[in-house]
Amino acid sequence: MASEYNLSGYVPPTYNALRTTCLQKEKAHVERLMEPIKTTWKEKGVTIVSDVTELGPMFIKVVNCEGNVKDRFFMANLIKEVIMEIGAQNVVQVITDNAPVCKAAGMIVKTQFPHIFWTPCVVHTLNLALKNICDPSHIESNKDAFTECHWITEVADRALMVKNLILNHNMVLTMFNNVAPLKLLGVAETRFASLIMMLRRIKLLKRSLETLVLSEEWGTYREYDQQAKASIIRTTMLDETWCDKVDYILKFTGPMYGMLRFANTDKPSLHLIYDMWDEMIEKVKTIIYRHERKALSEDSPFYIVVYSILIDRWTKSSSPLHYFAHSLNPRYYSNTWLNAAPDRLPPHQDIELSEERNKCIKRYFPDGEARESYSIEKNWSTYSFIHSIKRNKILPTRAEDLVYVHTNLRLLSRKRGDRFDPLDGAEELEIASLSLDEPEMEAMIMLD
Repeated sequence: MASEYNLSGYVPPTYNALRTTCLQKEKAHVERLMEPIKTTWKEKGVTIVSDVTELGPMFIKVVNCEGNVKDRFFMANLIKEVIMEIGAQNVVQVITDNAPVCKAAGMIVKTQFPHIFWTPCVVHTLNLALKNICDPSHIESNKDAFTECHWITEVADRALMVKNLILNHNMVLTMFNNVAPLKLLGVAETRFASLIMMLRRIKLLKRSLETLVLSEEWGTYREYDQQAKASIIRTTMLDETWCDKVDYILKFTGPMYGMLRFANTDKPSLHLIYDMWDEMIEKVKTIIYRHERKALSEDSPFYIVVYSILIDRWTKSSSPLHYFAHSLNPRYYSNTWLNAAPDRLPPHQDIELSEERNKCIKRYFPDGEARESYSIEKNWSTYSFIHSIKRNKILPTRAEDLVYVHTNLRLLSRKRGDRFDPLDGAEELEIASLSLDEPEMEAMIMLD
């Protein structure tokens, strides 16, 4: 605002002042703002790197890794540096994505800090499950998955063709903008649930896309080598069977996408994940069986494949902390929860939960005598935004300071405006809580 308007009496800081003293003063100011959060670390514990403390998340640092080999030892050393900065006694867990190198780094950290758990990111786990279901070619040697889920890939390929032809050709994009009230956003594949987002937007714009392919301009579109694609897109958008398949995909993946959205916020959710995963699977089953018009006692090959993918992902990514946190949540001992579904047991009567809970207790209290007296009933894009041109004049240390200031100010501003209960459903959170990597998507979702 200061650069665009001539403010009487205002003298803007010089170039050198902005990149030196002003930046350092702002960093010191942000560090003072973060002190109240730091004071809760000792009492409440800290999760590295994507969960929250009681007062909210705090961005610690960004590291310029240019020229380094990103192997398990390098990553483990970075994590250990942050653990020592926070205080090992304050850290409960380290959360990373599911990449093998991250898992290996987590195991190295665990050997040095036995009480700290490595936990795969729930959001990344759900994203991988959605990829396995929507593109079964990612699952090696699983012929059943490919057979049952390949139709989803075919629907997705058509949707991708629609998006690419419109966004990559100026003439088509102009025609589309003339008939559509919303933009057809290009969602990067690196974004969580990118395929589901694309299908949601295409469904929302279905009428506009039909108007587009039926227009006179579309009929006269003759750009070379694109006529065949234009004809396929016209057939696709007027094909009710294809549109019905899109609806079905969005319905049965809805519980997965809803949980992904819920977990991808600043709200603490560790104590809810175990039960939410079970409920998500049950909701998916109900939707699939209703669509296939089968009784729950009958076999559904498609559901069996989806179920096996979800269970396999949970088995690979679940942590004893999920079970322990579930056991400590009074909600799961209440009659309201226990009576809401058959075969539910309070956590202390569930054998699997008890075994996993005991693993946590042994990690925290390796001394058997101490355990006897213990009662058990008790985000990527910011750096690229700051450093958008690789060969600019921003030094790595200065870029790191800018990211520190920018991210923590965003986190603080979001916390002041967030009044939602973490037990609320994903439908409310979808318009209430911003996720770290989706700021530009929120306007689209609110319009939905």
